This record gives sequence, structure tokens and C-alpha cells, in this order.
Amino acid sequence: MSYVPHTPAELGAMLSRVGASSPDALLESVPAGLRSRAELKLSPALDERNLLRHFGARAAENRTVESGPSFLGAGAYHHFIPAAVDALASRGEFMTAYTPYQAEISQGTLQMIFEFQTLICQLTGMDVANASIYDGASSLAEAALMAARVTRRTRICVSAGLHPHWREVLRTYTEGIGLTLSTLDLDESGRTATRPLPADTAAVIVQSPNFFGCIEDLAEASEAAHAVGALAIAASAEALSLALLRPPGELGCDIACGEAQSFGLPLSFGGPYAGFLAAREKFVRQLPGRLIGESVDSIGQRAFVMTLTTREQHIRREKATSNICTNQGLCALRVAIWLAAVGKAGIRRLAGINLSLSTYARRACAEAGLALPFAAPVFNEFVVAVPDLPRKLDALAARGVQAGLPLAGRGAQARGDRLLVCTTEMNTRAEIDALVRGLAA
Repeated sequence: MSYVPHTPAELGAMLSRVGASSPDALLESVPAGLRSRAELKLSPALDERNLLRHFGARAAENRTVESGPSFLGAGAYHHFIPAAVDALASRGEFMTAYTPYQAEISQGTLQMIFEFQTLICQLTGMDVANASIYDGASSLAEAALMAARVTRRTRICVSAGLHPHWREVLRTYTEGIGLTLSTLDLDESGRTATRPLPADTAAVIVQSPNFFGCIEDLAEASEAAHAVGALAIAASAEALSLALLRPPGELGCDIACGEAQSFGLPLSFGGPYAGFLAAREKFVRQLPGRLIGESVDSIGQRAFVMTLTTREQHIRREKATSNICTNQGLCALRVAIWLAAVGKAGIRRLAGINLSLSTYARRACAEAGLALPFAAPVFNEFVVAVPDLPRKLDALAARGVQAGLPLAGRGAQARGDRLLVCTTEMNTRAEIDALVRGLAA
């Protein structure tokens, strides 16, 4: 947002409105002994030109994916964002001070959310999707709570291949309400072993591709879950993979959730991002947040309305499914614009490029003598074992290359010599060749 200063006249009008004589008068309720009168040790004020230069220099100290080749992924992915996304998302029609609670007035906002829901349903193969959630981790936690409500059970079986940060969010959501988390180990190929399951299981959560890049067998996970009367939840940290893989809805999953950052949202030091949550229609009343539907107005024109809002703002507190504050309006808007601009053929082509580059990188690692611990198929990430990894990472970093995410301390499968490498359309084969030479040196 642009800097908008207040004039003395505007400040005076605001103080007059609230009945205060000065800004200090607003703080009179704070005991004088608790108020500091010491002068702040601030540098002299800078004019605008020097202030911009100062912050530009400080910002340049950060190392970003634009500073050199980056092979970091692990839940946040460097993808190209067409200029049309920024141009359209910044139009004044989409600006709002806050969530549009009288949303029927904002038909454009409602239509945008409706389009977002539709696109997510097409990607996941599900019947209904909500209006977006904070991020992928919170969408996963809401999916688990949803499954517990549906099955009236308390055990959530979670793949060891789930992103460790997502698991922490899930633990935070569930530990205070009596839900139990059980871990499903990975087999030697890097996939989740989903059998046998306890009879009291409410949900089986499998991320695909998982944290180690392996594409899971969601059909098998769904069968295992349904065999004990549980729901199958498919999580996706890299939603671009859904453009090539069979959608969770076609593989028997009951709920699909994940992170949509890959679709038009910059990395931005980790957020804000946009989570998605989709499900079978029979579970629609258990979806958290808002659901926008299509209707007609009093004169028969196409119109959009809030169809389902299961928050305590709209229904009795004890009946609310969740108090999560959907949606991530601006982020969901960017996702919808990105998906519409790239189109069905474009997203498949882009996913194919990602797959092709990771296949090339994986083969190059193997030919250079580096071990690939997991044999399962991958999309755009994979694990490679690198002898003397810390030294080689330092050497690559000195040449401006972010080689990937070291896995030490990130779960039972994450040994000290293992590195998670991600390739997207932003990497070239020459960069991959240089990476492999550095890792094999």
C-alpha cells in the first residue's frame, strides 16, 4: 500500500471526533508511571531520496532466488508469475479494507471466489471447495478436524512423509481437543505404508508428492482408510503436480487440501500464501469457512451469493465447524487469475517442464555417482545422498548457488548426508549441470 500521510487538519478532526485534545490524551488511561518519557535514540530523519537508498541497500543484503540459481523447494516453490497477474490483481475493483461481510454487494469478489472454488474442484477432482484458507498447513489441520467430525472418531493416522512444519501445525490444532496422531512409516521406496490401520482411525493423511518428493499411491491409501471406516485425506504442498497426476477425487480420496502458492504467489519470505480445501459433496456441511454459490437475482440475472458459512458469525457457536477466518482474498484472487491465464493446456505443459527437469537432474546425479535413496517416482523434487554434504553446500553457496534443503534433523528418513533438491521451470539445464558437478566434486 502506498504511504498516505495525515495532515494536521485531519489529525485534529480525528481527535475532535473521539473527544481527545491531543495524541497524548489518548493514553491517559495508562498510568503515568508505566509511560516512558525517555527520548528514543533515533538517527536524524532522512529525506525521501536518501530513505529509499537506505532501505534499498538493506534489502540488497538479502539473498533471494533472483540472486543466483536456487534448488530450494520443500513447500515453497519458485515459479514464473506472468505480468498479467500483478496487473489484474492490483485493479481498484478488487481492493477492500477487510473481508467483505456484506459480500452480496460485492458481486465481483463473490464471482472471483466462485471461480477459485471451481478451479480447485477441477484440479482436485472433488465436488466442492471452500473460499481458501490461510495456507496449506492450516487447510490440512482443518481437513483432519473435518474428518473427526464426520467419523466421530479421534485417531488421525499421518504419513511420515508429511511436511514436518505441516505436522507441527496439525499437532497444535489437535492436541488440545483429544485427537491422537499416529505415524505411518515410509517403505524403502519412499512411499507411505498405509496398512494395517487401527480400527478406530478417523482419517489417513498422505501428502503427495510427499516431503521427500515421492509420489504416493493415493488409491491404496484410500482403500486402506475405507476398509476401517476412515476418510482419506490427500495433501499437496506442490499443487502444480495436480496438473499431471490423477486428481485425488479420482483415486478415492474424500478430502483434498493443500497449498496454492505455486499459482501466482511470490515466495515473499514464506507468505502470505493460500490454502485450499475440497471434499465430496456429502461432506459439504462440514467444510470450514465460506462457500460461494451461483444463483439468479430478483430479475433473473446471474448472481453469486454466500451459500454456506459454517462460522459462528453466521450460525450458533456450538454448531460452527470452525472459526478460521477464510478467505485469503487477495491471494485467492491471484491464484484464480494465474490459473485462468495459464489455462488447462498451459498448466499441463508447465508441469511437464518441471517433471522433465527433475528427471534430467536425477539422472545426472546418478551418472555422477551420487546415490538416490528413494526409488519411487517423483515430480519436481527428489532426495540425493551427498558425501561430505556441509562442505559442498558451503562451496556452492560461495558461488551463489542454493543447492537445496539439507534434511538433517527433519525426520527418521532425513539423514545427515541427504539433500532435498527441487527443479522448476526457473532452472536451466546448465544450472543443473553445475549443481551436480558441485555435489559430486
